[in-house]
Amino acid sequence: MKLEKFSFGIGDRFGRQGKAQLAAIIKAKQQGLNITPVWNKSNREHTIIGTTPQDTRREADDAVSASAWTDPYFVDADHIGLNNVDAFIESSDFFTLDVADFIGHSAQKSDIQAFIEKHKKFIGSLAIPGIDATFEITEQQVQAIAAKCLLAIKEAGKIYRHIESAKGSGSFITEVSMDETDQPQTPVEMLFILAAIAEEGIPARTIAPKFTGRFNKGVDYVGDVQKFAKEFEADVAVVAFAANEFDLPKDLKLSVHSGSDKFSIYGPTAGTLKKFDAGLHLKTAGTTWLEELIGLAMAGGEGLEIAREVYAVAVSRIDELCTPYATVIDIDIAGLPAPEAVDQWDADAFASALRHDQSCQRYDLNLRQLLHIAYKIAAEMGPRYFDALDKYADIIAQNVTDNIYERHIKPLFM
Repeated sequence: MKLEKFSFGIGDRFGRQGKAQLAAIIKAKQQGLNITPVWNKSNREHTIIGTTPQDTRREADDAVSASAWTDPYFVDADHIGLNNVDAFIESSDFFTLDVADFIGHSAQKSDIQAFIEKHKKFIGSLAIPGIDATFEITEQQVQAIAAKCLLAIKEAGKIYRHIESAKGSGSFITEVSMDETDQPQTPVEMLFILAAIAEEGIPARTIAPKFTGRFNKGVDYVGDVQKFAKEFEADVAVVAFAANEFDLPKDLKLSVHSGSDKFSIYGPTAGTLKKFDAGLHLKTAGTTWLEELIGLAMAGGEGLEIAREVYAVAVSRIDELCTPYATVIDIDIAGLPAPEAVDQWDADAFASALRHDQSCQRYDLNLRQLLHIAYKIAAEMGPRYFDALDKYADIIAQNVTDNIYERHIKPLFM
């Protein structure tokens, strides 16, 4: 199961842009850069739209066939747990084990003590290659980390073994996700989390920690970029050290969730990847849906009418739409343009407000975030929306491909 050094999670709300997404990966390959495409869609998104994991598999297979893609590709069961994994087992070969809800719930005292005993050699001064500072680790610190995280990793082990029993060993990629928590993990916490992952026998190929700052949906990083850069570099160093120390897969790498559009951190991220010759999995979600909406607006006519209508309905149902995404959006409701004003916008005005170009005066951070979570409105339009996607397929595809290649792949990996 080959996962290239760089892999890209290409979320697609409606499963219609697989070929356009893959076209960006192909453009990178033509420039000598190999990236593994990973189509990802969460149970939450399937539930809201009314799709199934089999639909995502079909999209990926069709795109690969139509594009004559012969390199590896995967379908990710995104953010799954024991309560919903079974629906994804047949169609998926990449599983993101989400155990964030178990962080902070303490494991049994005997398990904590056994963990401390096994890793006593790390108590004291610890130097990790690539990190200038030396860590002073106490037994109390290891105990606190184990109490906070050990139960979550044991849950990940249960999920992994459940999948393995159904699919067989070595037949899928495993990611462990801990990003949807309140506090970022420190480098020392990361070290012991990876030790626990190894103890559970999970051959994790990617790990998604919680980073400093906010990773709001579809918009730029919010936080101290220099602090993030220092933290990211330390995490890369810890992952490399832990992979060797705990006999984890040698190609273990970091995964950045809600990674699309975080333009201000792409520079330091790329620098760190080059410095350590490290890999990265970047997971995107709704950015392709927004490019669909931009393409519809640019097409004018019925396309622009649909885009305006999605916005107007979204404003009228804003509380309903925001609730599932409350922790990953910051919308200034008072700053949103009135639907009556948006109804007067022409194609260029709407596309410019929505497209993530911060140099453009028309770009609207609040409108973009609201429309990012408003895909449910388009789903409810049914055939009207899907017929428009077919009618304006060319202009939409161009936007989807350019967004992934120009704004994401090039600054991060090239």
